[in-house]
Amino acid sequence: MKNSTLAILFLLLVTSACTTTTPLGADRPPAKIALALGGGAARGFAHVGVIKALEAQGITADIVVGTSAGSVVGALYAGGLNGFQIQELSMDMGVDQVLDGSGMYQCIVETMVSVKRGCIKGQALQDFVNKNVNNRPLEALNKTFAAVATNLSTGEMVVFRTGNTGKAVRASSSVPVFFEPVSINGQDYVDGGLVAPVPSSVARSMGADFVIAVNISDRPQDRSTAGITDILWQTFSIFGQTINRHEQSSADIIIRPITLGLPSADVSGRNRAVLEGEKAVALILPELKAKLAKLNETRHVAGMP
Repeated sequence: MKNSTLAILFLLLVTSACTTTTPLGADRPPAKIALALGGGAARGFAHVGVIKALEAQGITADIVVGTSAGSVVGALYAGGLNGFQIQELSMDMGVDQVLDGSGMYQCIVETMVSVKRGCIKGQALQDFVNKNVNNRPLEALNKTFAAVATNLSTGEMVVFRTGNTGKAVRASSSVPVFFEPVSINGQDYVDGGLVAPVPSSVARSMGADFVIAVNISDRPQDRSTAGITDILWQTFSIFGQTINRHEQSSADIIIRPITLGLPSADVSGRNRAVLEGEKAVALILPELKAKLAKLNETRHVAGMP
């Protein structure tokens, strides 16, 4: 009887010691960070600068979601390339590596006077992405990744998280009129910018604790409307601005590189775009670090999973 009482007392002491020496939440992992990369055609090179600058501060994403140009950069990042590697790849990239069709002006004329559904096939872009992620499907990438596209028949947002990575990116990037719609399982898909120009809400729905949104879209007031292509891009800008007001409420912080003057339809501004991405991160870095620190401290004290 005496021995059993001593054993019980010993167990109580051990249990008490374990309980009091381990602070609540001390073993909790840091907040899960998501990067929501928006669409913006050739201005998408700014995403590369953003990733480089965040990595330089030790901030890496666990979840990556991309729309249009953001899906291209996002897939490469989720596939294991760091910011410098993506920059090197993009600087060496020729237009013919990602675009297989007519030039922009010829493209519009061809599409409007014929029954073509777009003058850029998009197969070159699909192959480029797949090559640089080692032909892995979405679910096998290094980071959790999703590409946002629009169902052409229903107008609904579709989030691709499994399957052919290059094809999902191609669907997300298929700007109507310029690119042919992409057929996947009997459905046609076009640019995700029609439904989620900056996919912050998707990133949140995928389990992110902290969403960093990168908006590279033009502001309507910054665009010219002198020609037919200007009017087309202006239409996208107006439409996207309205949707982004809703999307931004799902983001914890928004990075807004200066895109005024950067070309939408060619890669001539890629060096400046990368630089603008880096500068935009520098501007919001104190706020970003403070918010992340506060969130992690809150999780630590509350013992959140």
